Amino acid sequence: MDSENENNKYVDDDCMNDIEEEERRNFYNIIYAFKCYRTNALNHVNRREAYLNCLPGNHQDMLAKYRDHLQKLRYCIDANSKVIKNIIQDADCLFYNDTGTIAQQIQPTSDVKVRSQDIQKVHITLKQIFRDWTVEGLAERDQCYKPIIDEISNYYNSQTCNIEDVKVLVPGAGLGRLIYEIAYRGYYCEGNEFSLFMLIASNFVLNRCVIENQCTFYPWVHQYVNNLSRSDQIEAIYFPDISPTKFPPKGTMNMVAGDFLQVYKDENYWDCVATCFFIDCANNIIEFVEAIFNILKPGGIWINLGPLLYHFSDVPNENSIEPTYEDLVVIIRSCGFNILKNKTDVPTKYAQNPASMHQSEYKSIFLVCQKPFQS
Repeated sequence: MDSENENNKYVDDDCMNDIEEEERRNFYNIIYAFKCYRTNALNHVNRREAYLNCLPGNHQDMLAKYRDHLQKLRYCIDANSKVIKNIIQDADCLFYNDTGTIAQQIQPTSDVKVRSQDIQKVHITLKQIFRDWTVEGLAERDQCYKPIIDEISNYYNSQTCNIEDVKVLVPGAGLGRLIYEIAYRGYYCEGNEFSLFMLIASNFVLNRCVIENQCTFYPWVHQYVNNLSRSDQIEAIYFPDISPTKFPPKGTMNMVAGDFLQVYKDENYWDCVATCFFIDCANNIIEFVEAIFNILKPGGIWINLGPLLYHFSDVPNENSIEPTYEDLVVIIRSCGFNILKNKTDVPTKYAQNPASMHQSEYKSIFLVCQKPFQS
């Protein structure tokens, strides 16, 4: 990156140093999952074709176009694999200040099994690209990101403050579209992300995509059910809809890796914390609310939008508490916040295929909370 753009460096190198061995193994597993994508996806197609070949002849005749469709799925998987290869190309440089040797040395082998949950996360990453960085994902972004951006713009506007001095933190930043949009409007915005899948993919989009619609991918190729037409499963989607390198943000934008509770401990530092589909990622949501309160400046605001899915609720060997929304309001006030806005039943979707016969929608909560000026 050019020295003149150092203030817009999208990944904080200080948080990438001294990676523990366990994290290095995790990095290995994730790169391995990305590299196993093509083989794993083609195996699913091959199993379907093998079953098709066992059907009675007249059944196979009825499914002639389905057989052709399976071949088209292979083409889409190959195209996705090429995109993934580009995404992970400089992952070593991102995390280890390396020259790409670690990722290049990791090669899929028949005697090493990739973790199924990691393959699922590769698929989720593709869907997240659809949500954050495509024209087709705009409807979801308008549901989830626009209310947050509007609230920041209303509370911190150029008539009342120097917006470049307003520090906004976005925990659970995913692929970085929300932090880009906030920084593009002139604010200092920092994203925090724990998932290496998201960090690797966001680095590619934020730093390596130099033109709009640079990449073609097929985010729904793994959706075998609830398709109205064959074309829905193999629809070509282009990303990014805007190039962050071609249209850099007016403000400062950073992405920091790590656990939110471990990374952010400086009290009274942030003017605003914006959380979108994040607070239910905690084992204990109270810890998140307390941490957000502590790191906000007096008078600062916390904006939250999302459901209460509680990601660890049914995960084996993970502890979890699942307060209701009613309980959460008590928690927020008990931690010291004043609740300025409090909405429920806000319709929001998350990485949905718009053409699918199955549509899932959350009735999310939208909160604007303020840390008192005297606390």
